[in-house]
Amino acid sequence: MLILGAAVWPDGPSPTLRRRTAHAAMLWHQGAAPLIIPCGGIGQHPPSEAAAMADLLLADGVPENAIRLEDQSTTTLENIRNARALFDGRDVLIITDRYHARRAAMVARHFHLRPQLSCPDLPHIALRQHLRETLARPAYALRLRRIPRI
Repeated sequence: MLILGAAVWPDGPSPTLRRRTAHAAMLWHQGAAPLIIPCGGIGQHPPSEAAAMADLLLADGVPENAIRLEDQSTTTLENIRNARALFDGRDVLIITDRYHARRAAMVARHFHLRPQLSCPDLPHIALRQHLRETLARPAYALRLRRIPRI
C-alpha cells in the first residue's frame, strides 16, 4: 500500500496528509495489505512527509515493521517511481484523494503496476484541487512519454 505525499505545515501534518494516513491505517487494520509505504520527502517544512505519516501510523497502532519509508520524492511521479523499488509484485493499493486518483493511476500504470485506488472521504468539495488536476493530467501524460518504464 502506498500513501501518496501531502504537505507538512509549520505546525505539523496538513489535513490532507492526516486524512490519507488515517485511511491507510484503517485499511491496514482491516488486512488490505501487509506493508504501508508512506511517500514524500521534505517540502517547505520538516520532517519529510513520509516520516510525518510514519509517526501517525505508529500512533494509530501500525507496527514499525509494517512501514517502509520512501522519503526522497517531491512529486506524484517520484512517489510512485521511488516506492516501486520498495516492494515486490505489480499489484499496488494507492491511497490518495479522489481528485488526484486518476493521475496517480496513470503514473502507476506507466511503471507497469496494476493500481487499485482507495480514497478517503473529503469533508468538502475540493474545487481548486479538481481544477489543478484537470491541468496536471495532460502535462503528466506528456512528461511520462519521456520517462523510461522501469
